[in-house]
Amino acid sequence: MVEWARAHFYFGGKIMPRVEEVLSGSMVDLDNIQAIAERVAATYGLELVDVEMRGGGKHRMLKVVIDRVKPQSEVSAAPAVLGVTHEDCANVSREMSTILDVEEAAGAGPYTLEVSSPGLDRALTKPADYERFVGSLVKVTTREPVENNRHFQGRLERFADRKLTVDVTPPKKKNKPAPAPHKLEIDLANVDKANLVPEI
Repeated sequence: MVEWARAHFYFGGKIMPRVEEVLSGSMVDLDNIQAIAERVAATYGLELVDVEMRGGGKHRMLKVVIDRVKPQSEVSAAPAVLGVTHEDCANVSREMSTILDVEEAAGAGPYTLEVSSPGLDRALTKPADYERFVGSLVKVTTREPVENNRHFQGRLERFADRKLTVDVTPPKKKNKPAPAPHKLEIDLANVDKANLVPEI
C-alpha cells in the first residue's frame, strides 16, 4: 500500500511544499538511505552533508542536507560556499523519492522528506569537511576538556592525522598589546560538535 505525505525542501528560509509518495517497507536502513542520497547529490554536482530520520509513527521526518562548495583548485583563501538552489533541492528530492520507493529503504508508514541547505553555520561532520574548510572560522565543542575548556572559537589552521589545529588567539584590543598566539590541537575523536561561524 502506498501512502502519501507532504515533502518540503528549504531554500533561503522559505518552505516550498511538494507532494511525495511515501513508501511502505519493513525497516529503515539509514546506511542505504545515506548511500542513495550521496549518489543522487553527486549527480547534480552537490555533496551530502547529513541524513537523519526523526520522530516516529505518522510523524517521521527524513532530513537530507546538501551543499555545493567550490573545488579546492578554485579557492584562494578560505573556501567559499556557493549554496544550493530551489532547483537543486527539488531535483534531489524528486530523484531520492523515486529510488527510495523502488528500494523500500525508508521503512513502513508515512514520513516527511525535507531536503535543505546547511546554512552559513554548516556543521562539520567528516574529515573531508575539515580539510575543505581549513582557513575558516569555526566553533568547536569537545567531548573531553582541552586546557580546562570544552567550547572554542577560532580559525581552523590545519587538519592532518585526524587532528585539527585551531588558532584561538583573542582579538587585539584597542590600545593594548597584541595577545600572545594561542593554538590548540584537538583530536577529531574528541570533537562533539563543530560548525562554521559566518563571516559577514
